[in-house]
Amino acid sequence: MEGKIKSFADLVAWQEAHRLVIIIYRITNVFPKAEIFGLTNQMRRAVISISSNIAEGFGRETNKDKCHFYIIARTSLVEIQNQLLAARDIGYLDQKNFDSAANKTIIVHKLINGLIKKIKY
Repeated sequence: MEGKIKSFADLVAWQEAHRLVIIIYRITNVFPKAEIFGLTNQMRRAVISISSNIAEGFGRETNKDKCHFYIIARTSLVEIQNQLLAARDIGYLDQKNFDSAANKTIIVHKLINGLIKKIKY
């Protein structure tokens, strides 16, 4: 993207996190209905937390505050990685969908780390 970043939506980290939200919502849409208040809800809450905290961090004034929210986003991302493993191992998620989501989490993780490093150094 060219030009100055004017909105959190201009951040590549947010864009990729948003794509991950869509992936997780689609994946969990086919989980058993018995999981609606279990793993489905937990995964959806964690994944939306990633992009939400990137957005909130972007809106903060100080680098310390920005970094705090980016770290929370990264923590939620690791939570999603754990939940994807559980969903796969329980049998709710086939290997193809697992790989797609897991690969996206790696991309988002690297991008969030980049936001944190840019602030810290």
